[in-house]
Amino acid sequence: MTFREEWAQLKAEAKAGRAEQMQLNANGPGPGGANSGPGPHLRVHQDDLGKVGNEAFRLHGILQKTADVAGGGANKSGAGTTAQAAAELRSRNLSSGSELYTTLEMWTSQVKTVLQMCAHISNHLDYSVGQHAKDEALIEASMKQRNGRPVPVSELEKYVK
Repeated sequence: MTFREEWAQLKAEAKAGRAEQMQLNANGPGPGGANSGPGPHLRVHQDDLGKVGNEAFRLHGILQKTADVAGGGANKSGAGTTAQAAAELRSRNLSSGSELYTTLEMWTSQVKTVLQMCAHISNHLDYSVGQHAKDEALIEASMKQRNGRPVPVSELEKYVK
């Protein structure tokens, strides 16, 4: 039997078998599946957000103090030791001076990007936690009866159905 004949036979068998099977366009039972049950699939707690935001803030502070190689050991004109070394190598016509300066520029650019992302994460999560608390308070206040008691579940079900 040639490859083409065998391939044709396998395709025919697969096509014939497909008619007998049923395929759903969803996951099966289990976590995240179609039959996984009620409830949210993604849960985030305010404590978790606070921890992530705090770590981003902490990382920002550490990076700001330790990753600044451009300003480390700055002289009177403000050039750091790495920039001074690059200038010295360049003045002696060594190509590694230009490469060192390019590396310094790239490093500084990358550090600034990471610092911006840490600040963005920290600020956004702080905002999200505060906004969520305000939204919860607003929802809670709007879900009370005139006498201050919570709206009964039977009353809420009318709006869901």
